[in-house]
Amino acid sequence: MWYHKPVINEELLQSLPNLKIVASSGVGIDHLDLNLLSSYGVKVSNTPFVVSTDTADLGMALMLASSRRIVEGYQIAVSPDTEYFPADWLGAEVSGATLGIVGMGTIGYKVAKRAKAFEMKILYHNRNQRNKEEESAVGAIYCKKIDDLLQQSDFVLLSVNLTPQTHKLIGKRELELMKPTATLINISRGLVVDQDALVEALQTKVIKAAALDVTYPEPLPRDHPLLKLKNVVITPHIGSATKKTRCLMMENMIESIQAGLTGLPIPNEVL
Repeated sequence: MWYHKPVINEELLQSLPNLKIVASSGVGIDHLDLNLLSSYGVKVSNTPFVVSTDTADLGMALMLASSRRIVEGYQIAVSPDTEYFPADWLGAEVSGATLGIVGMGTIGYKVAKRAKAFEMKILYHNRNQRNKEEESAVGAIYCKKIDDLLQQSDFVLLSVNLTPQTHKLIGKRELELMKPTATLINISRGLVVDQDALVEALQTKVIKAAALDVTYPEPLPRDHPLLKLKNVVITPHIGSATKKTRCLMMENMIESIQAGLTGLPIPNEVL
């Protein structure tokens, strides 16, 4: 499967009686009905590890682009109407700021490594606390309650899988807990955020800004209010979009398919 295509439903499974494995690109598996696939004896694999470096890079890129107002700055610099650069045009500091990472898996941890180089204070919320060695390596502090992270962070970065538990994890209540100077960064899935609540929070300055690699739907309707806000940076779900990583993703998928067809242990099998 590439870009969630083809759609795996009962009709397709019934038409493919010899199907042994579905190899899906990327980390997310929210587009797959694992119970349905299992009932047909079909195994599933994904490519979780090869995408982590590029996605972490993009998370930092979005943080920097939003805080330093890179997109707005570019528009000013190239506009035919610009006669001078305003002296009071200011962004926000990243170095030394507090970053709250929601979801400290492989991608979240790599974001923390990058943030450490920016001398950021790192908080994280996760289902399970990392061991002390991993925490100390990046200087991360565990927040058992997400509320504590939201209240303290200058930047809140979302790096979780989309599950029933994380569906609209960030809604009106959570946004109101954030600082009015805070920025929300989402590199996970659009449905992790209540998008209507986010629009309202941005319009009413409950939070300062958002930087999103994911939305719902993708792409957004061209008249969607998120597309009209200056305090929003949106990229087209390009977390893993580099030539090297996309080639590695395909190689991983081929390895899983070959293993599935020959009865060998499947790399990156989703259980």
